[in-house]
Amino acid sequence: MYKLNLNRCLFVLGIGLAIAGCKVPAVVTPAAKLTVPGTYGQSASDTTNISAMPWRSFFKDQNLVDLIDTALKNNQELMITLQEIEIAKNDIRVKKGDLLPHVGVGAGIGVEKVGRYTSQGAGDASTEIVPGKAMPDPLMDYTLAIHANWEVDIWKKLRNAKKAAISRYLSTVEGKNFVVTNLIAEVADAYYELLAQDNQLEIVKQNIELQKNALEIVKVQKEASRATELAVQKFQAEVLTSKSMEFEILQKIKETENRINFLLGRYPQEIKRNKGNFLSLLPSAVHSGIPSQLLANRPDIKQAELELTAAKLDVKVARAEFYPSLDISAAVGLQAFKPSYFLKFPESVLYSLAGDIAGPLINRNAIKAEFSSANARQLQAMYNYERTILNAYLEVSNQLSKISNLEKGYGLKSQQVDTLDRSIVVSNDLFKSARVNYFEVLMTQRDALESKLELIETRKEQLNAVVHFYRDLGGGWQ
Repeated sequence: MYKLNLNRCLFVLGIGLAIAGCKVPAVVTPAAKLTVPGTYGQSASDTTNISAMPWRSFFKDQNLVDLIDTALKNNQELMITLQEIEIAKNDIRVKKGDLLPHVGVGAGIGVEKVGRYTSQGAGDASTEIVPGKAMPDPLMDYTLAIHANWEVDIWKKLRNAKKAAISRYLSTVEGKNFVVTNLIAEVADAYYELLAQDNQLEIVKQNIELQKNALEIVKVQKEASRATELAVQKFQAEVLTSKSMEFEILQKIKETENRINFLLGRYPQEIKRNKGNFLSLLPSAVHSGIPSQLLANRPDIKQAELELTAAKLDVKVARAEFYPSLDISAAVGLQAFKPSYFLKFPESVLYSLAGDIAGPLINRNAIKAEFSSANARQLQAMYNYERTILNAYLEVSNQLSKISNLEKGYGLKSQQVDTLDRSIVVSNDLFKSARVNYFEVLMTQRDALESKLELIETRKEQLNAVVHFYRDLGGGWQ
């Protein structure tokens, strides 16, 4: 009879587990559809890539190198990212712990008083531990035991969860590298902008002196009845306009210095720099390499790839929830109703060992929903990976085009400045001999000032374009 009941129980258990394991959704692993072109639109495919150059070698200005050093030590955004790495590292420790048995030590004391006229109370009264002594009433309970519980990872659910945590940890490391590359580029951008503003300020000051000299000439000519008061007022207004521009540039310099100090994580102070001829700074030579190198060099691409890997593992973890789980529990310790019996062996020894296997029957819809969500997150990660690669390629392509066009534009701007400088001398000579009016002199001076400011702006854009090109190729974090 006992054997028949056992067989029935095993049969029912088998039917339950079969129902729990049927119709388990398959894991769909999407493949990225985007392929990287062989070149950036150029005929050549040189593998030389400036992103392999460490940033200390890429930047030649020691003042800029010192600023970047300070930023990498003090920038708050970078410090926040480092803490995200610590959080991800601790998550790995949590997932590793789930693979091991959960062991704990417990000690307890209790008291129990049952009714005398009950089956237990009547039985206790007739029990003698020592001849002549009945069961104590009330009954104390002293326990000291080690308890263990272990989920056997038969479907690799816990191991896949640990692997996903490791992928996310590596993803946060790449995220930190991406923050580093952007931080270096931001500091360099602001530094070159500051140098450009210093030189623009110097040009405006020189222009003010030139305009003052022209104003004095007009005043002399007015006294000689060769110019009118209108000409004097026009030249005076031009001087005031240039002085106003001087203060605008001073304000921009202050804001740029503070932006650099913010990136460096410190309160406002003067930025050490060389205020020499900004136009003498030459952009570094660029070598783009081939687009496939972006997959290994760009931290944001590697971060997206690791996020995709983690999302795929999450799907496997969610799928394993459909299968039955095996839990093993055990305990060993000492238990007695009197302290004097506590260390009597083997009578006071307690132990237990049990195994439970259970699969989901009623709540499968909730598990299906979580599995569908994990699949959707996997697709999101795949699309994000594709988008990141596409964005990286387009950024490099844009910077290559920008560097080329700025180089051509700078040559033309430089010729324009030289021409307008000569025209200032010519217009002043002609004005002194009354062969041109004051309006032409003013316009020539104004055009020359604007062209010089634009030339400095173009040089700044050239330097920044090379910095952005270095960043977009994945340089700076090594």
